[in-house]
Amino acid sequence: MGYAAARGGLEAILAAEELVRAKREGGSSPPLKVGQVTERLSFAVDRVMGEAGLWAPELAAVALRQAEGDIIEAAHLLRAYRAARPRLAIAMTVHADELEILRRIVPAYRVPPGPQLLGRTLDYIGRLLERGTTPLPAPSPETETETETGPETGPASEIETETTPTPVPAQPHAHSNGDSRHPGRLLDLLRSQGMICDRRQPDDPEPYDITRDPVRPGVPRSARLSVMARAETGALVNLWYRNILGPDGYIHEVTLGEVRHGRLPVRVTHPLTNQPVNIGSVRVTEVEAIEDLDGADEERGVFDVGYGLCLGHNEKKAIAMANLDIAVERDGGRSPLEQSVLMTTDGLDASGFLEHLKLPHYVTFRSMVDRKAAIRAAARQRRDQHEQQDQHEQQDQQEQAENNRPQPDATKANGAAQVPVSVTP
Repeated sequence: MGYAAARGGLEAILAAEELVRAKREGGSSPPLKVGQVTERLSFAVDRVMGEAGLWAPELAAVALRQAEGDIIEAAHLLRAYRAARPRLAIAMTVHADELEILRRIVPAYRVPPGPQLLGRTLDYIGRLLERGTTPLPAPSPETETETETGPETGPASEIETETTPTPVPAQPHAHSNGDSRHPGRLLDLLRSQGMICDRRQPDDPEPYDITRDPVRPGVPRSARLSVMARAETGALVNLWYRNILGPDGYIHEVTLGEVRHGRLPVRVTHPLTNQPVNIGSVRVTEVEAIEDLDGADEERGVFDVGYGLCLGHNEKKAIAMANLDIAVERDGGRSPLEQSVLMTTDGLDASGFLEHLKLPHYVTFRSMVDRKAAIRAAARQRRDQHEQQDQHEQQDQQEQAENNRPQPDATKANGAAQVPVSVTP
């Protein structure tokens, strides 16, 4: 959870909380409703759910409203709520081909296999500030809509529920290229041509649970993908951008194979019949990134593929995630890239460490001041010792010079020459 503690005067803390509540709940405008946040700020709600690791649109809207729009703080609130809830069931594994497509683009092909669904996107919206809003007609059943049921804070709001459980067909991930909502994949076409470096494992190991087990370099790929799925979007995009530009020695040429956004079923085992049933759905964004293998020790006749999948509609995160998935694999531990992905992209950890600097640190700073004073005193003492030693050396040199100086001749000093005198008796 990162840093969450707060210390200081209790009265000051309570007064600060009252100021926050007065600002959030007061004002001249009407109170902000949860439905308004969910419908009008859907991208922010999706980011909060993705970084919190919990699909709960209404709870995410409540957290976003409580955090006054601070996405990281809202994710912190939602993740803390998630940590306090019991696990009622464990969902079954579902195949990504079961995704009911709301949006699908294939940048790699002009005419890809299967349809392209432009869907709901801001990619082509002009960057012109709209000072007002134009009322639109009610959406048709074919358009993307969100249906939330249950109370704002009840368990029913944690997933999109249906009226009755839906039995699962015998082949849950079977799909048809003719179905516009379940189209085939471009990756299947490239794989049929033998142009893909297949890194799939023959078995399907259990995903690494990053909420229960520590994450350190050397963990399985599922752990890296899970960490990136919960990572702060800006941190992940920044790390991807740095890696793409090559300041660490790598220059990656990547192409997006597919970008998908749709609904993925949530499936559990029925407690009475022991049969799989769909109890709801979650929206996810899925990206497959294709990278050219051009290393000296790499198979240059094929492409490598990176994968990204995150909760909600967040294409920036999924794209960065897919490309970093390849980058970490190709790096092979030669640089700190994997450590950066695993240890520095969680927004709650980074923000918590930053925010805790605003808490009282006078004891720590006093110890730093004392250390600086001790260092300065020690430096002065050494300087004084050196000066005294220099003075002693100078005195010794002067005395030595005096001792080595030649003595003057006495006769020459008196100005008379000594002449031998002989006396005859």
